[in-house]
Amino acid sequence: MGLIAVGDIHGCAKTLDLLLDELDPSPDDHLLFVGDYIDRGPDSKGVIDRLLELREEVDCTFLRGNHESLMLGYLDSGAFNLWRVNGGIATLQSYMQNAQDFDIPETHAEFVRNTKMYHETDDFVFVHAGLKADRSVQENLEDGDEETFLWERGHLQANDFAWEKTVVCGHTPQAEPIDQEKLILIDTGACYHMQPGMGRLTAVRLPEREFVDVDYADG
Repeated sequence: MGLIAVGDIHGCAKTLDLLLDELDPSPDDHLLFVGDYIDRGPDSKGVIDRLLELREEVDCTFLRGNHESLMLGYLDSGAFNLWRVNGGIATLQSYMQNAQDFDIPETHAEFVRNTKMYHETDDFVFVHAGLKADRSVQENLEDGDEETFLWERGHLQANDFAWEKTVVCGHTPQAEPIDQEKLILIDTGACYHMQPGMGRLTAVRLPEREFVDVDYADG
């Protein structure tokens, strides 16, 4: 079985389709998505529609990103201000039925609620943002700090890692994937196609560390 991790999609449904065509996953593969399916890009609804279809075809694991957490805050308690300034308006617009009304299907709300905080294998741990670099993977996971799982960036300035296995994450857009012994980062700014060096959606086949990417596609 092939393990393939996919970076932050951010509402770029057509770009996701291009990447899936390039990857051509088989029923024997395991696709692991590191979160941030929604916000900023033009078609968050289309992304979740596609992921719901995909999980019927291929073994999939969906991690929670900080943007899914913000959406849950809105769905569960009406909190909107932080989500609004982080791309939530684009997501709601993708669900618009007419100029004044939108509808988020319950299947989509449940998809977001059922996302996982992390996924661990013998050699890798997958999390949206990262882990505290000065603590072991086990210590990070036992602590269970959602702020770390969803928002951490301190590991990008670290010179050394206490991790006993490689962390695979997204969250912080980079012009190129980071491929280090203890850190793989696969957010290459799919939704930031207007910024130089950005605008690609990246996946990595593991354990081979074979990176696959596609350029942003409109829509």
